[in-house]
Order: sequence, then C-alpha cells, then structure tokens
Amino acid sequence: MATSIKVFSLFTILFTCEIDVFSSTTTAAYSIGVNYGTVANNLPPPSQVATFLKTKTTIDRIKLFDANADILKAFANTGIAVTVTVGNGDIPSLAKLPAAQSWIANNILPFHPQTKLNYIAVGNEILATSDKFLIAHLLPAMKALRSALDSANASTIKVSTPHSLGILSASEPPSSGKFRKGYDKAIFAPILEYHRQTKSPFMVNPYPYFGFQPETLNYALFKPNAGVFDPVTGVNYTNMFDAQMDAVYWAMKKVGYEDVEIVVAETGWPSAGDPGQPGVSLENALSYNGNLVKHVNSGKGTPLMPNRTFETYIFSLFNENLKPSVSEQNFGLFRPDLTPVYDVSISRDGQVTLFFSDVNLLNHARIV
Repeated sequence: MATSIKVFSLFTILFTCEIDVFSSTTTAAYSIGVNYGTVANNLPPPSQVATFLKTKTTIDRIKLFDANADILKAFANTGIAVTVTVGNGDIPSLAKLPAAQSWIANNILPFHPQTKLNYIAVGNEILATSDKFLIAHLLPAMKALRSALDSANASTIKVSTPHSLGILSASEPPSSGKFRKGYDKAIFAPILEYHRQTKSPFMVNPYPYFGFQPETLNYALFKPNAGVFDPVTGVNYTNMFDAQMDAVYWAMKKVGYEDVEIVVAETGWPSAGDPGQPGVSLENALSYNGNLVKHVNSGKGTPLMPNRTFETYIFSLFNENLKPSVSEQNFGLFRPDLTPVYDVSISRDGQVTLFFSDVNLLNHARIV
C-alpha cells in the first residue's frame, strides 16, 4: 500500500462456508488471498503463520512485499501459493540478464517447486514514485526476470508489477478512465503488450478507502446508495470498487489491451484510526471487506467485465505496529497473536452462518 462475524464475522467469508442469506442457504467456495506484511516487531514466526493458514483456514495464496527466505521456507509443501516482491531499489540492476539470473538463483530456485511460487511482483507502485530512472528500468527488469525464469525451468512463475490507481489521469465516471498523459503509449502500452505475450496479469491496487468523500461513504462500502451514473455507457454504478476497476479497463481499452487479465494485488479498509478520522471504524472495515469478498466471489464481475472472478489479495493479514499511522497499523484481519480482529470461530472444514444484509451485518456480529 502506498505511503504508497462469534459471526457471524468477516474473516469467515474468506473460507469455504455455508452462507445463510435471508434464510436461504447456499454453499460457496472462496479463494481470496491476503497480503502478508511484516512491518512489525511482534509477529509470530513464519512457520507458525504457515501452519495456521494451512490447518486452520482455507486461504490458498499470500503476497509478500519482499522475498523473505524464512517465509518462503516456512510455506514449503503447504500448497499455499506465494507471490514475492522485488524491492524498488533493486529494479535498475535487474534490467540486465546476469543480475536477473543471479536474483532468481538466490531468491527463487532454493525454494521452487517445494514452495508454490506463482508471481514475482517487480517493485510496488513504481509509477507513483515519479522516479524516471526506476520507471525506465521497470519493463526491462520484468523481461529479464522472465527470461531468467525460463532459462531456469521455472516458467510457471509469472512476472508482473502492481500499480496504484494514480496511474490514471481520470477515473470518474469510469468511461473517462485513461492512463496519465505521456505514460499511456510510452509506458503502459509496452507493459500491457508484455502481459499479453507472457499471459501474465496486470496488477492494480484499488482502494475505495482512499477515494471516498463523506457523501460517497456508502458507495465505497457496497452499502445501499443512489449510485453514480456514467452517461457514456448508461451504467449506474452502485459501488466504487466496480467503478475503479472499470476505469482501469477503459484505460487499458484505450491503448488496445482490454483483453489482458487484471489481478487485485491490494485492497482493504482499516478497522481503527486516529480519533475522528473520517470513515475509519471496525463497522466500516467489516462492511467493505465482507461485501467485497461476497461481490468478487459471486462471479458477477463488473458492468464492463461481466462474469469474471478477480484474483484478489486483501490488505492485510496482520495489524502491523511499526507502520507510521494508526490507520495504517490497523488494516489487519488478525492480530499478531493470531486472534482475529473480528471475533471468528473457524476451522478448515467448518461452516458458519453469515447474514449479508448491511443492516444485519453488525447486529449479528460480536466485536471484540
């Protein structure tokens, strides 16, 4: 992220569960990932985290913000897919194949295939840094790492890079979505061509939390609202997540790459913040993350990308006490002692009854 419910609870909807919606029960299998950040001094050891996720949850993918060897080793033979991240500062050197091969040899091959590595994220929100040197070396580094993986017989691992929505110069309404001037054809068209050729996803970090105004809070939280009408498409958007995703789609379409898959590399909502901080509360975190998971896994997609289930990584697994602000410290779904920020009672094969009415969501939640 750029600086970047006994539920009846939020986190239970991250798992295979029986869902009771207005007394009508259906069964749905969910596959939602989490960002495993480590900006804290009180987190459990990686081996304990891996065992917890493997034995107590059905989470099947995590995303790291580095290539931490202890974490990669801990997740060996768990079947949990792992995304590793190249540090922003390492990007320029990795634009050359020998350095990329060395990075793969040191950070990937010792753990592959015992640890199920699925993506290498090259940096994080590089365009948001406005660092022309980094930006110029981003795609060459992605290509060099791709070549290094292929030569090391690790071609199943895909290479991408996550982008903040700051890559868009316009996004409201979604049909106005376009990449920043000067970056559209020079930066994004080549990156998207790379994704098309390598069948790798375009990663974005949509955060309605950072885009809402007091009058659009319900719109950001998937709660009932009048919606936002797009006169070009005739679509009335009822949630900001769909609008942000379709703005990205429009930007991609305008440079000819609307066929490239999109992965939601980060999204979330803090459960606590500074006193009086707008929109920050446990209730809102429950509403956003709960409704997001329901929405993404419905397979409904967005108005312009219907019938799609986006691979989605919620930010984040833990509250991280060394983040610079109170809200940034409280995006976690779990506390460092592995107890849920929202009271959950879950087992890997467990079932829970969950009420999805926004009005009932918290009425049926016991918050701790």
